[in-house]
Amino acid sequence: MHVVVVGCGRVGSGLARMLRDDDHTVAIIDREEKAFRRLPPGFDGQTIVGVGFDRDRLVDAGIERADALAAVTNGDNSNILVARIARETYGIERVVARIYDPRRAAIYERLGIATIATVQWATERVMRRIVPDAGEVEWIDPSAKVVLVERLVPRGLVGRKVAAVEEEALARVAAVSRLGQSSVADPTLVLQEGDVLYLAVGGDDTGRLDEWLASSATKGGGH
Repeated sequence: MHVVVVGCGRVGSGLARMLRDDDHTVAIIDREEKAFRRLPPGFDGQTIVGVGFDRDRLVDAGIERADALAAVTNGDNSNILVARIARETYGIERVVARIYDPRRAAIYERLGIATIATVQWATERVMRRIVPDAGEVEWIDPSAKVVLVERLVPRGLVGRKVAAVEEEALARVAAVSRLGQSSVADPTLVLQEGDVLYLAVGGDDTGRLDEWLASSATKGGGH
């Protein structure tokens, strides 16, 4: 697989190294030649000096044969512009853009551009650990039709099987985390206090799911 990486900061250089370690071909673009010093000794990928949205530089990087592109500079506007060029001009399906503004990230996710919003990700992860039922979304697909949410098992569901939760919640339990160890959900697994569920649910159904879980906490989950 050939991958174009735009931005040779800590993320871009680390990504380029990992891709080469996995025997993928890599071309990395950065406006500053000195940025390539972050690459490991002996890095044999292609390095190109220039701005990532310069189409001549993208062509030099092999975008016409690329299977994927990652735009990971420190500028939202540059990353989105590069991502859109890759998707709309060159038809690359695997495109990821690093976006610092979580509101903009959500917009571009709905346009089919996968985004990594660093601050948002860290904030949500901390929030879920402090308030496990904070209602944050763990993952959303580019069409916003399916989301994966992380929810603490309410007391009313303790002692019930995963299959019962799926039937009543109208959501798929993808995985269960217990005592810090996660595993793919077994429909026959009996839930325990402190378990965390990872549920796949329709994008418009998270509110209904949370209402059901809240009801389960007070009414015993439909017993």
